[in-house]
Amino acid sequence: MKLMSTDQTATNETQKKPSRKDQILRSLATILEQSPGQRITTAGLAKHVGVSEAALYRHFPSKAKMFEALIEFIENTIFSRITQIMSEEMQADKRCEMILGLILTFSERNPGITRILTGDPLAGETERLRQRVTQLFDRIEAQLRQIIREMPLRGEQKTSTDPIVAANLLLSLVEGRIGQYVRSNFERKPTTEWDAQWQVIREGLF
Repeated sequence: MKLMSTDQTATNETQKKPSRKDQILRSLATILEQSPGQRITTAGLAKHVGVSEAALYRHFPSKAKMFEALIEFIENTIFSRITQIMSEEMQADKRCEMILGLILTFSERNPGITRILTGDPLAGETERLRQRVTQLFDRIEAQLRQIIREMPLRGEQKTSTDPIVAANLLLSLVEGRIGQYVRSNFERKPTTEWDAQWQVIREGLF
């Protein structure tokens, strides 16, 4: 599936006609963006896509599977980019800055999908979906924790803040900005003034 990842443009998105499966997922993301708080039904989604409910079920056996596909898109996009950051950047503070900036930029470019990260549209769905989102954030926090913990091994000065505390603080900051973005109906961009805020955090932690 290809929506708007951190390094894609709208032009790239329209070069290839999406499959029916991708069309369904894009429609779900659009409804999540444009109709906050609205209960999503397969009938409404089918109408938005322009197909029958039976056609939806040929691609996804349940609505939960559609949400799962969107979560998988989030995971693949974010963690493939984190892997790239880890291989290209060696300095701890830059690694953390780039990872946090990546998540905020991804959220800003994919507002509908970002609602999934808050857990809001997953209310009433299977617990497995909420657990998967929790695990996604846990993986990000673990990566930040590892970066900070390994600073002395890379010849960098050890931070005075416990790596567990520091990593949780960084993740909490990102989750807070994502929450503000969703609560403002996507008006309050998560990257707004982020550079200035990061300088404050950087001076306090690194």
